[in-house]
Amino acid sequence: MSRPFCKKCFLEEIDYDGVYRSIREMIDALPEEKRADETEYRRRLNICGTCESLNEGVCMKCGCFAELRAAKSDMGCPHEKHYW
Repeated sequence: MSRPFCKKCFLEEIDYDGVYRSIREMIDALPEEKRADETEYRRRLNICGTCESLNEGVCMKCGCFAELRAAKSDMGCPHEKHYW
């Protein structure tokens, strides 16, 4: 059984498949009116994918999971250049 993800876990203790599954479940649970449409979501992820602050799916500017942040329509890029 894998442990839940936390900031204090070591990488060897993290179940990456389980982490992604949890993030996907959170995105899917967002009410439709709070979720970015698929085109905007993909646009945001494409930008995040080129950012030097992305590290293993985590935005190093704010510590969030980039996929979850990009899915929320009312969220913006935390980088000082505000890429999206």
